[in-house]
Amino acid sequence: MEPLRDDDPKEIGGFTLVCRIGSGGMGQVFLGESAAGHQAAVKVIKSSVLDEDTRARFLSEVESLRTVYGPFVAAFVGADADADQPWLAVEYVPGPDLRTLITGQGPLPLAETASLGALLAEGLGTVHDAGLLHRDLKPQNILLSSYGPKVIDFGLAVLAERRTTLTATGFVVGSVLCMPPEQARGEHHLDRSADVYALGAVLLFATTGHYPYEGPTWQAVALKIEDPATPPDLTDVPPELVPLITDMLALDADARPALPEVTERLVRVIRELGLTAFQAKRRLIGLTPEISVPQLPAPASEPPAGAGAPAYTPAVIDQAAVEDDEQAVPTVPAGAGQHTAEGDPDGDDPDEGASARQESPPAQRETPPRPRGGMTAVRPSAPLRIAERIRAGYAREARF
Repeated sequence: MEPLRDDDPKEIGGFTLVCRIGSGGMGQVFLGESAAGHQAAVKVIKSSVLDEDTRARFLSEVESLRTVYGPFVAAFVGADADADQPWLAVEYVPGPDLRTLITGQGPLPLAETASLGALLAEGLGTVHDAGLLHRDLKPQNILLSSYGPKVIDFGLAVLAERRTTLTATGFVVGSVLCMPPEQARGEHHLDRSADVYALGAVLLFATTGHYPYEGPTWQAVALKIEDPATPPDLTDVPPELVPLITDMLALDADARPALPEVTERLVRVIRELGLTAFQAKRRLIGLTPEISVPQLPAPASEPPAGAGAPAYTPAVIDQAAVEDDEQAVPTVPAGAGQHTAEGDPDGDDPDEGASARQESPPAQRETPPRPRGGMTAVRPSAPLRIAERIRAGYAREARF
């Protein structure tokens, strides 16, 4: 993943773009985040790919893509062919693609390869059931995650091929390294067997690290694929997989097995190893490294209400100072400022003397002075007042 560039859009179709995921012949892929926090892979399609006529075809294709679902197919999220920058969004899969995994960690063991093939065959089956073909299955279009492989980009291959049908007869669309002979010849009337061939090439790469045919240019590779005298390179393929991969890479499209048969034969290999299909899948998942998913930065937090106001500091009552203030106040008649036991919760204080029980006329009542500093002090309870008076008397008489 790469940071966004200065000329990259910041928002597409309601998705705020977080970073770059990759690029391809159809456009640039970004990691986008919706307003609610849902992440998706957003592919901004090159405007040169879609003219007015093919925009309409793209919209029709999008409706077909909505019907494709399954645990091993990246879910369709949204698209807009009429936008100034046409885009297509699918489920974001937080994992490496198969080519990156094999390049970094080496070929997969036998059980893991068989599991990968069986799971992908089921995933391609959901694409075919929706009336679509992938047409560009390759290691880069297979993402690995903590819950299994995911097939991506099947819709874009269809879009590219439909456009080139109108403009360039014989133009080759797709990755030639995993391409069946009929597609390498530029034929556009393909069927499901084309995806079966590509899956065989993917399995060969997964278990060996190389493709059926390789060469310095795509034209050189295409010539090898079409040549009946040049068989695919099956070097280092485990013996258990040689018969199946050979059949999947057959030059004759009608000789290739259907996807259900591919799944059945791969599961048979897994069982012969003493494993269940689920156990093999767990092994495959265990090889997938964890990926840290980028996120949008958190917005600056708003200051809480009352921020900037002076912090609250509890008032400390200096009883000695209070008494000094009280002594400075003009003397009032005996009993002034005192309350009866009925109106004063401290009226039963035995230290208050008889005057505490005398009712003063309302006109003689005065509000007790506030302590210095402008704060209204809460009067301590009787035992505390007694202790404070003793302390204050000692403090006045002390020489230090």
